Order: sequence, then structure tokens, then C-alpha cells
Amino acid sequence: MNSFNVVITHHGFPNIEQEKRVIEAAGGTVTEVQSESLEEVIAATREADALLVQHLPITAEIIDALEKCKVIVRYGIGVDNVDLDAAKAKGIPVCNVPDYGVDEVADHAVSLALSLGRQLPQINARLRSGVWKITSDFPMPAFREMTFATAGFGRIGRAVLERAQGFKFKLAAYDPFVDERQMAELGVTKLSLDELFTQADILSLHLPLTDETQHVVNASRLAQMKSNAILVNTARGALIDTIALAQALQNGIIAAAGLDVYEEEPVAGDHPLFACDNAIFTSHVAWFSDSSVPLLQRLAAEEVVRGIQNQPLRSQVK
Repeated sequence: MNSFNVVITHHGFPNIEQEKRVIEAAGGTVTEVQSESLEEVIAATREADALLVQHLPITAEIIDALEKCKVIVRYGIGVDNVDLDAAKAKGIPVCNVPDYGVDEVADHAVSLALSLGRQLPQINARLRSGVWKITSDFPMPAFREMTFATAGFGRIGRAVLERAQGFKFKLAAYDPFVDERQMAELGVTKLSLDELFTQADILSLHLPLTDETQHVVNASRLAQMKSNAILVNTARGALIDTIALAQALQNGIIAAAGLDVYEEEPVAGDHPLFACDNAIFTSHVAWFSDSSVPLLQRLAAEEVVRGIQNQPLRSQVK
């Protein structure tokens, strides 16, 4: 086919050599647009044959102005920054890269859970303040007595539970799209949404962000949880009402939380969460490793080429 142009909108990668290598080998060219100005983005993308997007919102206004675009590919799993309805109306498939950082995110989620389960932040702070004590200040059940549950039983949810199994947790999950038999084959008990919140000692979130899942963790759900419960989120920030979570942590409704994602990023330094000593916060780094970044870039570029060449798409979302 004739040469095509792929536009990469605002991104945070150190370079785009992976994308150039894949796209140029297929006969295309790559254009970077680091501007976040709507007018400049529209001007730069209007005649693009494909878009590669990271965090920049790809709004209906941007999509409506596209004249030649055959595919939009989002670096990563979530596509909530792309107006899917506008893309569908325009006949442009939207794809993601759902499997580039499964191990990294699972490792990060379990690391947060284990650290909080053993109360490492609190014990570290206590020791640094000069207090030597060989027992914990708060109840600390053995992992073998605890239920480690995931909200979601997709690639990452399963990888998390596989790791938790090695620490002898009892395993459970909520996922309305996976039947009980499939979970049981892996030693996992299927829970309803109500059971998830009442039975989990550790609850790790691995759901997509939709109208139905936004603030699935709210004040009423937090009130259902055990007082010793630990909440972990490495999925999408808006799954949790973070103001309600801060209040629950401060009032002892649940024991602890580990967050890597937030409703607004970067999270404000004066957010009430940061007044909670019983929590660990990381800066949306769960996906990252030295190998995950180039893998993500290559897989995203390969999907673009498939879209341009009218080949079957590997991970079309809509």
C-alpha cells in the first residue's frame, strides 16, 4: 500500500524508536505531537492514517475532525480517555494493549498487599521513632487465615491470585463474566459483589472503569468490609471514592489501603488520603519495568500496522 502516517499524541516515553522501527518497516512514517492544545492536536491529526495515544483525552471533537484514520490504539489497558462512542460513530476501531504488563501489575498489587498485611509501614515508622517492640500494635492474622479476593478475574486478577496462593491465602474472586467452574479449577471461590466486600481480608481491584464500576468502592461498600480489611487498587483510580476511603482509613472502618492509581492524576498533595498513616501510595508505576516499556511500545505499533493493512486486530475494544 501507499505510505501512511501514524501520529503519536502527547506521551511520556523517553523515545519512540520501537514505534518507528515497526511502522517504517511497514512503509509508514511517524509524527509526534507533544502539544496538549486542542487546536494543535486537531491540526496535527486531521490527516493521520492512525493514532497512537497515551494519556491525552481523544475527544469527540478530535475524532470528528479525523479524515483518514483507520485505527486508534491506546498504549495500555484502559481506554477511558478515548471517546468510544464517537469513534464507533466514525467507524474507527479502538484497540488497547491488554497484556504487556501483567506480571508487573500483579507483582505490584501483591507487594502492596503483603507489606500492609505484615504492617511494614507502621512497624518501620514505629522503629524509626525509637520504639522497639516485637509484636504489632494492631491485629495481624496469619496469611493462611485470610481471604485474598480480587474484583475481576481477567489476566491480572488471575496472576495476582496465583501469587497469593504461594502465601497460603484462601482465594476468592468476583467477576460476573466468569463462571464458578472456571474459578474452582484454579482453587478460587466465586463471590457475589456483596460477598466480596463482606468476606475479603484483602481486596485487590482489577476491573475496567465503566459507568457501572465507577466508585464501586464507596462509603456504603467500605462500611460492609471487615475492620481488618486491606484494599489495594492498581487498576483505575475512579473505581474508588477516594474521599470516602480517606474517611474510612482515618476512622478505622478498614485497616489499610495500597493505591497506585487515583481519580485525578497527579494526585493533589493536600488530598485527605495523605493524612492516613495506614496506607501506601505509589505514583501509577505498577505497570513499569525496564522491559515493559519497550514491549508496550512495540505491541501498540504492531496493532497500528494491522489496522492500516486491514489485518485482523489483536485487541479491539470497540
